[in-house]
Amino acid sequence: MTLKVSAKAGAATGELVLGNFSARCALGPAGMVADKREGDGGTPIAKMPLLTVYYRPDRLARPMTALKTVGILPDMGWCDDPASPAYNRMISLPFDGSHERMWRDDHAYDICVVLDWNFQNPVPGRGSAIFFHLARDGYPPTEGCIAVSLDDMKDILKRCEPDSVMETALVE
Repeated sequence: MTLKVSAKAGAATGELVLGNFSARCALGPAGMVADKREGDGGTPIAKMPLLTVYYRPDRLARPMTALKTVGILPDMGWCDDPASPAYNRMISLPFDGSHERMWRDDHAYDICVVLDWNFQNPVPGRGSAIFFHLARDGYPPTEGCIAVSLDDMKDILKRCEPDSVMETALVE
């Protein structure tokens, strides 16, 4: 099953299509980029398998999906430090290197799917923490992730299978 995300060059919003379902999505402020780099604000143009669904069990019920699902705990983080051996990996907090907290005050990571971008064999500086997560009100840009509304995320996850892939591409 392929989730197709498309956007015009430089656009920070796009469209996600899965079969006959479509949804608006937020992207990075630089839009889609072919040569993703850490901190560039771009959403990578790629085919990225959906790996693990993380969710906030204190805020939401476990999402209905065939994908692997894990509850987020307050001590979970994600390393975005290219100099760290834990680069682009889940880490336990406290952590000395640069990182993101998975247990956030906002709702962006109430459901957060890890995409296989620079994950299997991470190359320092090629980009980390490229997630499929929840959009903020008004769909402002992400840091390079793909984000949709909570209702759309729930609908999408119900349709996903263990071999689901997100494919991003530019359109004219």
